[in-house]
Amino acid sequence: MLSSPLKIGMVGAGFIGQLAHLMNYSQLPNCKVTAIAEMRPILRKKVMEHYEIDKGYEHHTEMLKDPDVNAVVVVTPRAFTANIVSDCLTAKKHVISEKPMAGTSEQAARLVALAAQNELVYSVGYMKRYDEGVQFVKKYLEDGKAQRELGDLTFVRAHCFMGDSYCKADGHVVTDEKATYEDAGWPMAPDWLPEHLVAQYAAFVNCFSHNTNILRYLLGCEPTIGYADTSNPNAQMTALKFNEVLCSLETGKSTNRGWDESTELFFTDGRITIKTPPPLLKNVPAHVEIYRAGQTQEVYIPQFPWTWSFRRQASAFVEDVLHGRTSISSGMDSLNDLRLIESIWQNSLGIDTQ
Repeated sequence: MLSSPLKIGMVGAGFIGQLAHLMNYSQLPNCKVTAIAEMRPILRKKVMEHYEIDKGYEHHTEMLKDPDVNAVVVVTPRAFTANIVSDCLTAKKHVISEKPMAGTSEQAARLVALAAQNELVYSVGYMKRYDEGVQFVKKYLEDGKAQRELGDLTFVRAHCFMGDSYCKADGHVVTDEKATYEDAGWPMAPDWLPEHLVAQYAAFVNCFSHNTNILRYLLGCEPTIGYADTSNPNAQMTALKFNEVLCSLETGKSTNRGWDESTELFFTDGRITIKTPPPLLKNVPAHVEIYRAGQTQEVYIPQFPWTWSFRRQASAFVEDVLHGRTSISSGMDSLNDLRLIESIWQNSLGIDTQ
């Protein structure tokens, strides 16, 4: 078991790397960011000065040789996430990476096996699981309180048409350098997908695996697919079934200054609504409403502290590594989101891979 503070290395120091991750890990009392790997030299130097990081490396493979680095946070362009995570796990470093964990479920399965082989904590950045509002609903469901107060779960609706997730976030270090890569990284889609749909598919996985992830987390099982249509890049529809509970997954994009995302759970005598905030809106948890029907109808709106899912995710990862715990957003669990989304697209395209 490692001792506190956990010594962390960062791979990638761009916009998301700084604001969603480095900012949080640098402020946690039980960890210290000791090293950073960033190929842009001016950015690397400025970020090291800004966050008081002792060691800087041009390439992550150099950083992985540093015995002072116990765990690594990987925030890179999507095509390079899986191969860098593979290098980290091979070097026997605990890892949290941004999602999606890989471009295909086959790649992801290799990473999961590597983490298990080396007995490492491997977490994927589905930070919405750590949201205080989502956690409240998860406990409400698991305790059986929802069924006692609202009756049987009958239907679920997940909706995400995106919007402005950045919220004019600032405070990060910026340079005009351009990153250059030696290769194109690992494939970002399965080989059965037509080439002209690869970019659309990668965007779907990047955005909406959050929604499949929350559904799977709250409902506690894997769904079957009844129908899927992913043909329109601006609007997609999937019909799922979690055991006996029907679910609609509505995904797409629209011009929206806010953030249009919600999960609704319908019961025989009530409803739970979770409205998830824009990802980079700091210290604002999900808004939760519980509608109770019956003789006296009421709406209960629980009040949560001003917390941020990214900060809670960072804190949980550090605790998981220090105490040898399995993450609630482990690589093993997150692999199922890639498998599910691949099945959704196969259903939509009428592809039989058997």
